Amino acid sequence: MQPIFLVGPTAVGKSAVALELAKLTGAEIVSADSMQVYRGMDIGTAKPTVQERKAVRHHLIDVCEMDEPFDVKRYVSLAGPLIAHHPSPIIVCGGTGLYVRALRQGLFEGPARDPKLRVKLEARPVKDLFAELQRVDPGTASRIDRHNPRRLVRALEVFYTTGKPISELQKEWETDHRGKNAAPTESAESAPQTRGSDIPVATGFCLDRDRGDLHARIERRIDEQIAAGWVEEVRELLKRGLEKNATAMQAAGYRELAEHVAGKLSLDEAVALIRTRTRQLAKRQLTWFRREPNLVWLEIGQDELPTQTARRVLQTLGKGTVTHA
Repeated sequence: MQPIFLVGPTAVGKSAVALELAKLTGAEIVSADSMQVYRGMDIGTAKPTVQERKAVRHHLIDVCEMDEPFDVKRYVSLAGPLIAHHPSPIIVCGGTGLYVRALRQGLFEGPARDPKLRVKLEARPVKDLFAELQRVDPGTASRIDRHNPRRLVRALEVFYTTGKPISELQKEWETDHRGKNAAPTESAESAPQTRGSDIPVATGFCLDRDRGDLHARIERRIDEQIAAGWVEEVRELLKRGLEKNATAMQAAGYRELAEHVAGKLSLDEAVALIRTRTRQLAKRQLTWFRREPNLVWLEIGQDELPTQTARRVLQTLGKGTVTHA
């Protein structure tokens, strides 16, 4: 049985819709969130609650400690066999586009890492790395998170190792692996959005909202997370090595709150930065998913309930009945 992919920007309401969809279909949920894999990163990643995980079984959440490395290759090694052999229907839900793409299309790994080159690159300021990437690979620079040193280093490492931009290598890989049936690589603005009845096997759904509604939800959730003890969560994670984990430190809000705990930012300054960078994250996620082939886009109304959206997903799939309401 093919999984249902449910993706979209942060705070769009993916998890709530996935829960309702799972209840309607008897499915289990596989997380496609690169930060929910870490134990202890609960509030800031909007991890499903204990009650929600009791209601519907979730996978690929809390699978590693703060000091453990975790990347897309490990994610695919865990999620791929689980999805392929699981007896129950599966909903893959999350906003980490690379994880979703790796499951749906395969994994582009690129050339092997160069330890000596990596050390030199990691010693350079983030602004310098981004400026260099703009010079050698403007295509990737236009899409990458300019505040993410790990991704900037990898993109430059690929260019210096192969003499080709990573964006060009990715296109070559997609051509080789998707062949004649591949959807053309287009700009984010012009990429086709599949709708209605022409849905192929294992098509995903991308949830979207009016920008004003999405931004209001982002700000409201951040306020709720702060009230729920997010600062205290970060304080405890710092004791467990959060700052040494380059991947975990890229999670929205954690770097800013770590700087607040260190006395470098007031709480108001940190929250303002989190709001701005979370909106930027949502924009990057939408850009990424517009490039994904065979995604059905569903815009959620401001007052639409998660169960209503879940039923719209089922109606679009052509499933006229549900196992239970």
